[in-house]
Amino acid sequence: MTPHMNTRRTAALAAVAAMVLVGIQSGAANAHPNTPGDSAATSTTPAFSSASARTAAIKTAQSDASSTASALKLGAKEKLIARDVIKDANGTVHTRYERTYAGLPVLGGDLVTHTAANGKLKSVTKATTARISVPSTTPKIKTAASARKVIWAGDGTPVLALESVKTGVQKDGTPSRKRVITDATTGKVLQSYEEIETAGVGNSQYSGKVDLTTTASGSGFELTDGDRGGHKTYDLNQGESGTGDLVTDDDDTWGDGTGNDRQTAAVDAHYGAAQTWDFYKSAFGRDGIAGDGKAAYSRVHYGDAYVNAFWDDSCFCMTYGDGADNKSALTALDVAGHEMSHGLTSSTANLNYSGESGGLNEATSDILGTSVEFFADNATDVGDYLIGEKIDINGDGSPLRYMDEPSKDGGSADYWDSSVGDLDVHYSSGVANHFFYLLSEGSGAKTINGVDYDSPTSDGSTVTGIGRDKAVQIWYKALSEYMTSTTDYADARTATEKAATDLYGADSAELKAVDAAWSGVNVK
Repeated sequence: MTPHMNTRRTAALAAVAAMVLVGIQSGAANAHPNTPGDSAATSTTPAFSSASARTAAIKTAQSDASSTASALKLGAKEKLIARDVIKDANGTVHTRYERTYAGLPVLGGDLVTHTAANGKLKSVTKATTARISVPSTTPKIKTAASARKVIWAGDGTPVLALESVKTGVQKDGTPSRKRVITDATTGKVLQSYEEIETAGVGNSQYSGKVDLTTTASGSGFELTDGDRGGHKTYDLNQGESGTGDLVTDDDDTWGDGTGNDRQTAAVDAHYGAAQTWDFYKSAFGRDGIAGDGKAAYSRVHYGDAYVNAFWDDSCFCMTYGDGADNKSALTALDVAGHEMSHGLTSSTANLNYSGESGGLNEATSDILGTSVEFFADNATDVGDYLIGEKIDINGDGSPLRYMDEPSKDGGSADYWDSSVGDLDVHYSSGVANHFFYLLSEGSGAKTINGVDYDSPTSDGSTVTGIGRDKAVQIWYKALSEYMTSTTDYADARTATEKAATDLYGADSAELKAVDAAWSGVNVK
């Protein structure tokens, strides 16, 4: 049997069977993606001629804030404060606002409007959909002189709250600035966090020694990444539900680089999440998986000898098993990028996880996971077009999948035919993986970062690549703007052609390469 079929579980997650690097997608996210611009080099750069033009755009947004609030049907006591404006090259404008209620800041009330070039409001991304309203703005508990009155809308029903900051020194001499939000009626602490974040050292199993963004907590440290939406990494302790325990440490040096140390898997997962977040930001100007600046979280040590990893929309989280020996966690860098990218797909095209759309879903995670690996530029885990080459899931040192010639794994399709949609999605993904490799690197023999490739085409044609950076911009734009839940391979060709035209022009070499690469995998 293939490794894909050896890893079924029956216990958790609504009896959904997990397969290797599976994405469990239980529903579309609500956030709307940002839109890349008109070239690979500048597609995520705001299309303002100067910093003063951007400043002027923010000023204009603020002058129009009252009418925007009315258009959004906000309450009479609510006002918007323009914080940022990003203009895509296609004219779409994304305006980020903070919100106030009766003059008080609304924590968790921020929102982003997405407006077309013609001025029509396309959509709105809100930190909360709850109605902002409180019965009184007078605290019922004793108020410290330094406390600030706010509306807390971070979760649940918005309430009047008090925000205070306590300063001091952490045990290792690091300054401390702890922010505390307290319910102004009951005195209950609603949120408390350390604003001074630390950079821990992690000894990973697959990526060598890496820097980790951690947070001081009490007398130690925790795997909370305040630089990237507050991403947390938990230890499930071989459980199969819940979040488990937040991973903590006394001295901010994590793991020993082997599967014998429980922290090591957490190091790889935390590092992979950070690199994926940074890749999305760098390549696409995207703040996190859903584009809303909010982090997912990671869970390691799932189950007993669980040879798998998965994304689950219902918890908005990545989960990693420990492998057959419970010492080989499936937390390699491209695996982490793969799992997080299932969430991105859910937040954009929400490709159905079956048939040809399911293959495109899986391929998207392979494409972006591979791109994360190249982006990280890690000397221990260099970028390549091999999927899961570090985790040795087959037990013989071979990768899980090959993008240059997918059939080398024994099951994936190199080319499209009418039966591709009948394959398991991890095998039907081969067509899109092969397309992406051809578009990036071209056909024929070559060596990249020490790995030999020899990519064929269905018709013997020669394909010249345009480079991975341009290829991934085309794929992302197609995914986020032109693909839908039912997109099949023919539709994917059309979507990427539209994306390439938008980015590079109707007579561009990039568009011609897209056509040649699809023809090379028999999608015509």
